[in-house]
Order: sequence, then structure tokens, then C-alpha cells
Amino acid sequence: MPDRSLQSRLSMAGTCRPATRRFLYHEMYHEADPMALLDRIQKDMAAAMKAREESRLSTLRMIKAALKKVEIDSMKPLDEGAEMQVLKSLIKQRADAADAFRKGGREEQAAKEEAELRMIESYMPAAASEAEMDAAVAAALEETGVTSLRQMGVVMKAAQARLAGKRVDGKILSEKVRTRLS
Repeated sequence: MPDRSLQSRLSMAGTCRPATRRFLYHEMYHEADPMALLDRIQKDMAAAMKAREESRLSTLRMIKAALKKVEIDSMKPLDEGAEMQVLKSLIKQRADAADAFRKGGREEQAAKEEAELRMIESYMPAAASEAEMDAAVAAALEETGVTSLRQMGVVMKAAQARLAGKRVDGKILSEKVRTRLS
């Protein structure tokens, strides 16, 4: 939550120059997270440029472009959830592309896509372990009291709530819930 002084400064910024208004707006909404994802990516891009790591630099540019596109399309700063959605979609694209290249017999391209995928994953929160997922499913089943496969969605929602803040593959979680209910 932005502090009051910034909000009052922003409301009084109507008579300021546009550059000052942009600065105040940016200060108000980006102050809470000192090392936002875009800032981290920008610093990593500078480090990659200095180290002359072309593949890493191109991946970072691709991530930054995707995040900026979504931010501009939504016309508001991205929150952490939206950033993670963008990264998840990039990961899925890379995984699908790697599979397609493997099927086409282009192993070097598949390896390049997988290297990009690993780099994107480094910006994601830690993945939930098998034990954590099993514990979350067991707790969700106990909490909801569901015994029918028809009510699987209720269990999934409760399990995902218990695993909030961690990266969870919905397919794997769904399989775990399905095996416990059947």
C-alpha cells in the first residue's frame, strides 16, 4: 500500500510537468518492492552485456519484452501474480517448442529452448516438492471431507490454497487428487 504522502503528492501533481507526474506515479506504485522482477531482469541484462553472454542476454530481453507488453496492454503496473502468469506462459511456450523441435529431429534447437526454459524458471518461486504436494492434498481432503471424484475441484482449490507462494504443476496435483479420490 503506498503511503499517504505519496498519494497526496500525486494528487497535487496535476499542475506538475508530465515527467514529474510519471516519477511520482512510478514511486508510488513501485516503492513497496525494492527489487521488482523487471528491475532484477534489467540488472541481469547489464551483467550479461558486460560478460558478453549473447544467449542469456537474448533470453532476458525476451522476458522483459513479454512483461512490458502485458504491463502496457493492461495499462497498470504488474503485480507479482501477473508477472508469474507471464513467466508460466513463457515456460509453457519453451517446453512446447522443445518438444516440437525434438519431433522434427532438431536437437540443437530443442537444447536452446530448454536452456531458455531453465533461465526463465530461475525467476519463478521455488517449486513444491512431492512431499509438500502430498501433504497439501491430504490436508485438503481432510479439510473438505470430499470422497467423490465429482467434487475434485473443491479439493484442488483447497490444495492450491495450501501451496500458495510455490510453483505447482496443476496436472501433477490433479493426478495426485484423482488417485487419492478413486
